[in-house]
Amino acid sequence: MASSLAKIVLLAFTCSFASCFAERSRKELSEKDASQGTVIRLGHLIDPNRIDPSRVVQLSWQPRVFLYKGFLSDEECDHLISLSMKGKSSESSVTNRLLSSGILSNIEDDIVTKIEERISIWTLLPKENSKPLQLMHYGLEEAEQNLNYFGNKSKLELSEPLMATVVLYLSNVSRGGEILFPYAKPKSREWSDCTKSKEILRPVKGNAIVFFSLQPNTSPDTSSSHARCPILEGEMWTAIRFIFPKSVHVDKFSSLSDGDECTDEDDSCPKWAAIGECQRNPVFMIGSPDYYGTCRNSCNVC
Repeated sequence: MASSLAKIVLLAFTCSFASCFAERSRKELSEKDASQGTVIRLGHLIDPNRIDPSRVVQLSWQPRVFLYKGFLSDEECDHLISLSMKGKSSESSVTNRLLSSGILSNIEDDIVTKIEERISIWTLLPKENSKPLQLMHYGLEEAEQNLNYFGNKSKLELSEPLMATVVLYLSNVSRGGEILFPYAKPKSREWSDCTKSKEILRPVKGNAIVFFSLQPNTSPDTSSSHARCPILEGEMWTAIRFIFPKSVHVDKFSSLSDGDECTDEDDSCPKWAAIGECQRNPVFMIGSPDYYGTCRNSCNVC
């Protein structure tokens, strides 16, 4: 009888120990996952080096436009804005709609590096084919304005056109700021009329949009010409990533460039200026309130 009682006590102790050990193992595993850089945002996890296909929405096939919901965490958005605030801001000389802009180059920052790597994984395009992230800060604008978004039409006409553009939304916008594709097929007022724009196009903090300026056969996709609805309430922070068909050099970009600097951002600028691109494509070559000119020096504007 005593032997049986001892066995029962030993069995109970063993089960209790196993339960405690399992609970401890689960806790240690949970703490290990939390320490590996996984960011919790609004009830879901953001792994810096993984893409969640369930959060990607195809918005259009012509042009090819995709939305990634929750691409960035709130902390990543705030960090990018803080980098811009620490650097120099270039004021717009035409209107006050573009409050500041800057290029993140030659900056050793782990968060920026992870974001750039995540963009490359999502788009399946090499990181080396991209220019540094360009931060843009927009204020209130007039309702009648039909804004050109980064002078993309002129880029389509260049001998080395843009392949894709990634727009990262770093803040929420109360009203306005939606991206439009007036030449999308099939035609729809949702893509060309700000008053008919879809709710899914509204800028939401952490969301990202990628659209392609080249067809799969590398011919220019003219339907990718795009515009932006004016900001009617609040302000908008974005980070832009331009991706090209071949690798680009980034050492010629200055960190958070000042609008008063007079530089060329592409080695081909002298050649393009010589064949008259400064006159034919002034937005891309010289610049606009929404885009810092690529060849300001070669076009002799400063």
